[in-house]
Amino acid sequence: MSDATRRPPAGLDTSVPNVARMNDYFLDGKDNFAADRRAAEEVLAIAPEIRTMAKEGQAFLGRAVRHLVGQGITQFLAIGSGLPTQHNVHQVAQSLEPAARVVYVADDPVVLSHSLALLATDPRTSVVRGDVLHPDELLADPELRRLIDLERPVALLITSALQFIPDEDDPFKSVARLRDAVAVGSHLVIAHAVFDTRPEAAGPLVDIYRKVLGRSEDASRTRQQVLRFFDGLELVDPGLVYLRQWRPDNPLAAQRPERTWTVAGVARKTDG
Repeated sequence: MSDATRRPPAGLDTSVPNVARMNDYFLDGKDNFAADRRAAEEVLAIAPEIRTMAKEGQAFLGRAVRHLVGQGITQFLAIGSGLPTQHNVHQVAQSLEPAARVVYVADDPVVLSHSLALLATDPRTSVVRGDVLHPDELLADPELRRLIDLERPVALLITSALQFIPDEDDPFKSVARLRDAVAVGSHLVIAHAVFDTRPEAAGPLVDIYRKVLGRSEDASRTRQQVLRFFDGLELVDPGLVYLRQWRPDNPLAAQRPERTWTVAGVARKTDG
């Protein structure tokens, strides 16, 4: 479907690139527009492995959800989840535990529109407007509270949002607030691009995303800096590692893990 025939939500300016739609393009999706594709191609010109990283990130999320269901987790809160794609959190979780409940959180009108349409017939899955930087407002949302019981363990999934939030906005404080609000036995899942092995790409990529997001701050981080998000929690084996190293289905897939320079980890809340 061309941009001319696709119908975006009313009031949406499709001439401005959007991070969620750029990621949809990296995943070979169809919910993107010319401006998104141009910006995405600028990114790929600097780091062609970004497309692989996006797909590896989706695969990691599936493995993490399977692990969490195996630990008895039946409630999932996916924050900044991006556009719906194949093997979404609710599809993976409910294939293993039909009673699993999932709430997606987004603040992008395209993501909200598509998610609402996708989930309209699923009573155990919903989408709410919000973001990681406003945890109290998010946790008070009546639709979220309808499906998620904060007195029971819940999985907090933040696999694409934090890498775009600079320290000036104090995302560490927001994640800590979410951590403190959930029950013992809850888990935090994070994936975050880092530049430990690709420092030369940091400046050019940050410049592109600054323009897309309309920000001046630099949100790039190293693995050591990402570790701070797990303060007060117990990382499960194998810890905070590159995507391909986190419990791969095929050990051969973990070769040359630094080529997909996103780190990921799952941590458990062990005390109040």
